[in-house]
Amino acid sequence: MSLSAQNGQSPIDDDEFRERLSELPPSAKLVAKVLEIDSPLSQGELAEESLLPDRTVRYALNRLDDEELVDSRYSFQDARKQVYFLAE
Repeated sequence: MSLSAQNGQSPIDDDEFRERLSELPPSAKLVAKVLEIDSPLSQGELAEESLLPDRTVRYALNRLDDEELVDSRYSFQDARKQVYFLAE
């Protein structure tokens, strides 16, 4: 999902992160900013924090994932949920 040392690839630097993010829609930028301030968060928590509809948050997360800017894992509190955080 993300560029990471685990995949044998180096992490992205701030300039590359900003360049990739600049090409994304405003909703993806807002979700990334929320994750920068507070993460990991579930999709529902992201919708609540960003005041965006669930569907828009889902779209934003997909776009961020396509650009390998966000990563996810299953929640430790509830294994049915995934939580999201910015890729390193």
